[in-house]
Amino acid sequence: MAKKVTLKQIAHEVGLSPASVSLVLNNRPCRISEENRRRIKEVAAREHYIPNQIARSLVTRQSKTLGLIVPNIESRFFSSLAKNLEQRCRAEGYALFITNSDGIPENDVELLNLLVTRGVDGLFLVVSDEVSDNATLLEELNNLPVPCVMVDRVVNEFTCDKVMFDHELGGYMATRYLLQMGHRRIACVVNASKTLTGRKRLLGYLRALRESGLETDLSLVVESEYYISSAYEACTEVLDSDATAVFASSDNIALGLLKRMHEKGKRIPRDYSMVSYDNSAADALFEPALTSIEQNVGKLSMHAVGLMMRRLANPAVNPVERVLKPQLVIKESVASAK
Repeated sequence: MAKKVTLKQIAHEVGLSPASVSLVLNNRPCRISEENRRRIKEVAAREHYIPNQIARSLVTRQSKTLGLIVPNIESRFFSSLAKNLEQRCRAEGYALFITNSDGIPENDVELLNLLVTRGVDGLFLVVSDEVSDNATLLEELNNLPVPCVMVDRVVNEFTCDKVMFDHELGGYMATRYLLQMGHRRIACVVNASKTLTGRKRLLGYLRALRESGLETDLSLVVESEYYISSAYEACTEVLDSDATAVFASSDNIALGLLKRMHEKGKRIPRDYSMVSYDNSAADALFEPALTSIEQNVGKLSMHAVGLMMRRLANPAVNPVERVLKPQLVIKESVASAK
C-alpha cells in the first residue's frame, strides 16, 4: 500500500508553508505567485496527493457527507432509491452513507444516532413505521442537530422537508384500471398496519370501488408487510377468495404472490389479473411483464437532494412538502374479465 503524502511533505519540497500549500490545493484566495501555484499542483499530482476530508471538516465544520436510512435495502424500490440518491449526492460533492433499518423503528433511532455521531451534514430518512405512536423516534427527530429530508414515507407529527408520491392516487389508478377491464372481485394485498403509504393506497382502492358503485368487501383486503415472505403467506387468503384480480401494493408483495401462485399452478393473467406498485422489478423476472404503478425514483431522488441542498445553503428557509404524481404503466399482466 502506497504511503499517503501530506501537505507538510509537499510544502517541504516546494519551499513554502503548509498553510500556503493548503490554500492553493483548496482553491482558496491567496497571494501566491502563479509559478508557485504551478509547482504546488505539479508536486501534488505527481505524489497522488489526496485531501484529508476529516481535517478539512474541522476547519469548515462540514463533513461533505450525508446519511440515508431505508427500511429494506433488498427491496428493488429502495435499492434503486439509494443508488439514485448516492449518484446525485456525489454530483453535489457529497458522499452518502447508506444504512438499513430492517423495518424496525428502534433501528431508526439507533441509525439516526450513528449517522449524526459520524458527522453527517444531513439525513435522508425513510421511516420504518409511520403509524405507530413512536415517541422515542419523534423525540430523536426533534433533537436532530442536522437537517432531515423525509422521503417516500413520512411522520406527520414531525416538521421537516418531505417528498413523496401521491399514494392514494396510485391505489386509485391501479384499481380503476382493473375495474375498466371488467373485474369486480378485486383483492387488495396491502401493508396498511404499519405504513401510511399502505393506508393511502388502500384508500385509493376503496375510492375506486366506491365510484364504480361496488360495495366494499373487506374479506378481499389482505394484510401483508412489504416483504416477499409475508406476501407469500398472505397469498393463501387471495387463493381462497373468489377474486379474479389482485392489486399488489408493492413489487415485493407481487413477487411473494407470484411465487405462491406459481406453486399452486396459477398463472397471470390466465387465472388472475394483477397490477403491482413501484414498477421497479425487472421485466426479465416476469412472464408476462407486470402492469404497475410507477413511482419515478429518479424524480423522487432529484427532489429529495434538491430539498437537502436548499436546506444546507439556507437552514432558515420554510419546510417544503412535495407530493409527486405516479403513473400507470400498462404491460401484459391484466386480461379482460371473462
